Amino acid sequence: MAVAFPPHIMVLSKVQRLYDACDLVFSSSPAAGAAPTIGEIRWLQHLLDGMEAADVGIDDGESPSSSSASSSSSSDDELSSKDGRLLPARAFTRITYVHIHQRADFSMGVFCFPAGATLPLHDHPEMVVLSKLLYGSVRVRSYDWVNPPPPCSTTWKSGLARVVAADEVRHAPCKTSVLFPRSGGNMHAFTAVTPCAILDVLTPPYSEELGRPSTYFNDIPIPSLPGFAFLEETDLPEDFSVAGAPYLGPDLELVVDMDDDDDDYHDYDE
Repeated sequence: MAVAFPPHIMVLSKVQRLYDACDLVFSSSPAAGAAPTIGEIRWLQHLLDGMEAADVGIDDGESPSSSSASSSSSSDDELSSKDGRLLPARAFTRITYVHIHQRADFSMGVFCFPAGATLPLHDHPEMVVLSKLLYGSVRVRSYDWVNPPPPCSTTWKSGLARVVAADEVRHAPCKTSVLFPRSGGNMHAFTAVTPCAILDVLTPPYSEELGRPSTYFNDIPIPSLPGFAFLEETDLPEDFSVAGAPYLGPDLELVVDMDDDDDDYHDYDE
């Protein structure tokens, strides 16, 4: 069953409500060894469905609220960004990651794409990922293993995979998508049809030390077996890089987490 915030919590920024919900849902899951319930996932999807670019400090160049955020004094605009500043979508000339927050049990961040940019096919080992397209259009290609690796095993390097999304184009606004360790399109790739941005919530986050590295793949179609492909591990192209940009959205009131490794999260170019 979905959980509801008490009325006084609703005055918080949308990103704060999302953080608080993630804290409530994910804080006990890793220790208990249990995945979030379907009701909890639907609750988080509902919160993400209501998110817009300005809620995480990004100007999509199209939303009326984003163009007026710096000058309006209404309460909604005051919650949209720090000091009325927004990262302009037109400034993203390569894939850029806006790091919002990470702790041991979940992470939050936004990938911003210029038109035509591709995030190569990659996996999410033993992870649940919720993705909200904030603006623009994106082409999605995704797969699940036919014979998934057993829990707590090393990451899968190659094998037969079932097509979940075959170059599916998604347009904002659209519903939040969710993938699971063994279903929903755990291996996926994004190509920006237009400039776009994707807000991701990952639980648990990537961690080399804990056996959750990000692995990249080539996908080889099988003409005699429609709806399937062979995936094999590959290296990232040498010229591929992801830039980093500062988070300019509302400040978060954080729950103290002694295992928080937020400062070590990303190594993107600043």
